[in-house]
Amino acid sequence: MFSTPFTSSLSIDTYPEKGEQSNNRFDDYVAYLLGRYQILQGTRKTRFNQFYQEFKPRLKFIRGMNETEFKDYATQLRYAMVRDGLEDKHIIDSFALTYYTIVKKLKMRPYKVQLMAAWTMMQGSIAEMETGEGKTLSATFPACTAAMARIPVHIITANDYLAQRDARLMEPVYKALGLSVGVISSESTLEERRHAYACNITYCTSKQVALDYLRDRRQDGLQHKALRHQLDSQLNQHISTDHVPLLRGLCFAIIDEADSVLIDDARVPLILAKDQMTHPELTDYYQSLAIANLLKENNEFILSLNEPRITLTELGLQRIREIVNTLNLKWSEPQSQQNITLALRAMFILQAGRDYLVKDNQIELIDENTGRRVQDRNWQKGLQQMVECKEGCALSSEKTILARISFQRFFNRYLHLAGMTGTAREVAGELKQIYQLDVFVVPTRKPSRRKILPQRIYSSMEIKWHVCVKRIEKIHKKGRPILVGTRSVSESEYLGLLLDKAGLAHQILNARQDEDEARIISKAGKTGQITISTNMAGRGTDIRLLKEARQAGGLHVIAVELNDAHRIDRQLYGRTARQGNRGSCEAILSLDDRIFKTIPVSLRTRLSAMLKPHRHLPIWLGRLLIFWAQTIKQAEQSRIRYRLLKWDYQQDKTLAFNGRRE
Repeated sequence: MFSTPFTSSLSIDTYPEKGEQSNNRFDDYVAYLLGRYQILQGTRKTRFNQFYQEFKPRLKFIRGMNETEFKDYATQLRYAMVRDGLEDKHIIDSFALTYYTIVKKLKMRPYKVQLMAAWTMMQGSIAEMETGEGKTLSATFPACTAAMARIPVHIITANDYLAQRDARLMEPVYKALGLSVGVISSESTLEERRHAYACNITYCTSKQVALDYLRDRRQDGLQHKALRHQLDSQLNQHISTDHVPLLRGLCFAIIDEADSVLIDDARVPLILAKDQMTHPELTDYYQSLAIANLLKENNEFILSLNEPRITLTELGLQRIREIVNTLNLKWSEPQSQQNITLALRAMFILQAGRDYLVKDNQIELIDENTGRRVQDRNWQKGLQQMVECKEGCALSSEKTILARISFQRFFNRYLHLAGMTGTAREVAGELKQIYQLDVFVVPTRKPSRRKILPQRIYSSMEIKWHVCVKRIEKIHKKGRPILVGTRSVSESEYLGLLLDKAGLAHQILNARQDEDEARIISKAGKTGQITISTNMAGRGTDIRLLKEARQAGGLHVIAVELNDAHRIDRQLYGRTARQGNRGSCEAILSLDDRIFKTIPVSLRTRLSAMLKPHRHLPIWLGRLLIFWAQTIKQAEQSRIRYRLLKWDYQQDKTLAFNGRRE
């Protein structure tokens, strides 16, 4: 709840946001433990049950109204909420109004667990709901409640498609309650953005809203201009929109796929940039790649895939000096090291089909967690241009950084922050530590009938793919639909070739087929359908099973490579056995998989040698290896996020004389 009620003047005519607080390490550690062990879960259930008992009679009262009485009651409630703020009695009435409107306009009846998730978000927490339990509908309740109090609401989704889809789906409910809804995408113009942010409820992605915030912050005297705009409005003077902020502050945010946005996307800062007027020398990049190709791994440079990182050895530095002098290049020593390190990174760390696609003579980045192409995102400090040279693409101009901010700092500035996701318990400690957000696990509406089969880890990739194809063939004969999850475009396409050879018809969903996503997923629940997909996080579309597919045993999910985080694997497994349906999942892996690169080579070699052909590791040993590998990766990524946040704070202190860097 809000400690103080919002007023219309605060939520519309100024630029409200929360001040920042930088905790010490002890406070951070205590917060992490509180979140990690999810204290007071039972108390929250008790409080919700009390809320629900008060909600039911209010809903019954509203159901007895005619159309005119309903409109009058909604109007009176809006006035009361603007006057009093978000008091408990008003929240109960708002939830009842929203429930009745959803039933009337969408012909859908929200379940108690969806109300529990909505109430959790109204408390400023993260609701963990199993995949398919109806997160989109749950977010409507707190969104309507805050919007009726004239608080600007941002509903933040994983991508443009979901933002447009959810806004279109819920628009009849908002309109019936007298609320306006806007959508922002990467294609939105400045005026379209201004109009969308002026609506009561705005659907957008995290990147778009954060970039618009940075654009606002670059205007000097932001608060002064907002107040001047208010005064000009009162005097009916002409208002120039050139200097009016896009947003109306950071008031109330609901984040879909909250762990993906707040955790996975928080490893790199968000940067507002423009093209440099001067273009770099193309020759420098080609020469750097040529020199890097002469260096020997483990002798002149060390490749660490865990972090990932390239480190030049003393022998490597000496070798670079000799080559640069021989070619008579006009590079300083720091420039030589930077150029060659970038070239090595482009050659040995970034891979086509996994980290990026080459399309229309351009490099398009792929989001590691969703498998989607990422629009308007580039690598910094010349790495983008180095990869373009490596792939023979047209060289883009380097960027000049205008402003930057980490996602951690940006979202911490919202006065009210909440979210929902299917997988948050694994990162509950970090969510509490960084964002002061509690995680509440919402029970499923029906008992789960998902059958999780033991994972199998084989000695080599070749054996893994052979076993995978045979397994798909066996399940396919039963008429069950199959979803195979891969981590990269290249893996999905390689498996597609193997299935073609086996005579098994299939569909592939990866970064090359983003536009056809809805069509592909709509067919994935058909009897005997085989679908190969890169990571399913942020897909946001249910796989609906036909009756015959349910009778055959439901959807079967196969993971052919695990992710760095177990919760992302759970997102894939969560595609099966939704809403009490039958279904099963399993993992078919190899010791050569990327996730196991964190384990010493000597141990992997010994384990591989002890396996007979087409035999897998003992189940208990496989579980131990997976836990070991994913724990190492998650600990490293958590350190990266924490260091980024602390570095961001430190930079502000260092540059305090110049004001905020963003």
